[in-house]
Amino acid sequence: MLVENEQTARLRERLIQLTRDLVLIESTDDRPGERKRCFQLIRNHLDEVPGLRIESFEKNGYESLVVLPKGVKEPAVLFCAHLDVIHHPDPDSYRSEVRDGKIFGPGAGDMKGQLAIIIELFRSLGRGGMFPNELSAGLAITSDEERGGENGVRFLIEEVGLRCGMAVIPDGGSLDEIIVAEKGILHLQLNSHGTSAHAARPWLGDNALEQLLADIAAIRALFPDAVLSDDGETERWVSTCTPTMLSTPNDSPNRIPEIASATLDIRLIPPLTTEETLADIREVVSPSTDVQPLIAAESTELKPDKDFIRLAEEVIGKPPRLTKTSGGSDGRYFSAEGIPVIISRPDVGNLHGHDEWIGIDSMLAYFEICRRYAVLRGSSESESGNP
Repeated sequence: MLVENEQTARLRERLIQLTRDLVLIESTDDRPGERKRCFQLIRNHLDEVPGLRIESFEKNGYESLVVLPKGVKEPAVLFCAHLDVIHHPDPDSYRSEVRDGKIFGPGAGDMKGQLAIIIELFRSLGRGGMFPNELSAGLAITSDEERGGENGVRFLIEEVGLRCGMAVIPDGGSLDEIIVAEKGILHLQLNSHGTSAHAARPWLGDNALEQLLADIAAIRALFPDAVLSDDGETERWVSTCTPTMLSTPNDSPNRIPEIASATLDIRLIPPLTTEETLADIREVVSPSTDVQPLIAAESTELKPDKDFIRLAEEVIGKPPRLTKTSGGSDGRYFSAEGIPVIISRPDVGNLHGHDEWIGIDSMLAYFEICRRYAVLRGSSESESGNP
């Protein structure tokens, strides 16, 4: 780990302050104005960095920011982050606290702490005169990763034409874990239709909710349940199906609902594909139930750079583990174009919970890993004469 000195102490304070400033902004899917305010804060920190070109893009109301050295179209290494966070119903949730060596707050670990690291990294490299001629490194920031990334990274890659030699996405793993594979994702909405009647005479109606519950049970039977370790934290490389939302438009407790809806989060491992899984699901549900995919993404095999692995070992003092993860990320869009992806991050915990956190010491270590990697890969690419 890093030795504390005056320089790292200043970096520590900047990372803490910027992370806390970002956490205060409710950049959720239902708050486009707050997402815009978060982008403005980021621009305020990057505008002063010499040698960079900052471009804004928008797709279906979701903004993205691409930051590249002037004259560089395809950076050797591209750091990719998102500023959107999940919604908490209590507005008082959007505050932060520093204790026990951690920053607590919604989005601190997913991924405003990492965003602060990348912003400070580019500010540091810029102050060192690395842009535009010395370093082929870029930054992409999006605002829809929690909704699937189609209007962010997918749009930047498929429509804007963004490319890079290597993508670094600090949205999975940990300081000593680098992701080599991610499960496929299938988010489904089920809509069941029946016939309304008085609940005291259920034989006169067709209960859409009961049918929907039977459909969910039939779908879940297609997947093995993950077996948790004693601490409940161990990743299990199995396909899973988790109901996350259930609703009816009923406003009376004594009426049989004629419509019921549910949302399922399904994670797939090879050889299962989203197309095959959808076909299997449609076979087992009632004919009166509509199955609508919201997000469909295949499982992804990632190819982390050996240089990144070596630099991580130098900083943390031990070789990082190469592991698979149940979560997904925007890395799948880069992988689909044959672009290698590195996914790791500082130590984080309780993601999407009220006490979400990121470890401060691990932020400093991750900053140093990324700094060394950007200089190593970005400088060698610039020296080759092909920025």
